Amino acid sequence: MSERYWLFKSEPLTYSIDDLAIDRCTDWEGVRNYQARNFMRDQMQVGDLGIFYHSNAHPPGAAGICRVSQPARPDHFAWDRTSPYFDPQSSPAHPRWCMVQIEFVAKLAKFVSLAEMRHDPHLQEMLLLKKGQRLSIQPLTPAQFQRICELGDTSLLISPV
Repeated sequence: MSERYWLFKSEPLTYSIDDLAIDRCTDWEGVRNYQARNFMRDQMQVGDLGIFYHSNAHPPGAAGICRVSQPARPDHFAWDRTSPYFDPQSSPAHPRWCMVQIEFVAKLAKFVSLAEMRHDPHLQEMLLLKKGQRLSIQPLTPAQFQRICELGDTSLLISPV
């Protein structure tokens, strides 16, 4: 099964877990942070599981589970002058940015708010909870992933942590 686990942040008014449930899969394009890009490019693998997190929401929190379904490839939106993700420094010959495809796995039975995560002793080391941490893609430990699933009343069969 999955070796690595991730947290994918999205603003629900832009793209929510319900949108992913309808679409079944989507390209995770528009990432314009080098560290997040490097996670996608260098570490993500097909089959990795992730928590779909609603950011800039009231309240923010974990809404569902997704899976990486296609490996990293160049983000072609960086070459599209009409895209909000256009980057004049990127080109097909020298792509600067990449994207992965994710697919819907499940909606959490219970939304897990950021406040709930902050008060859970098992999640205190999550990057999300660190001051100034704003990455749109963040690694999770297997135990952190499992705990969020437990708090969300959603169980998945993953390797013991």
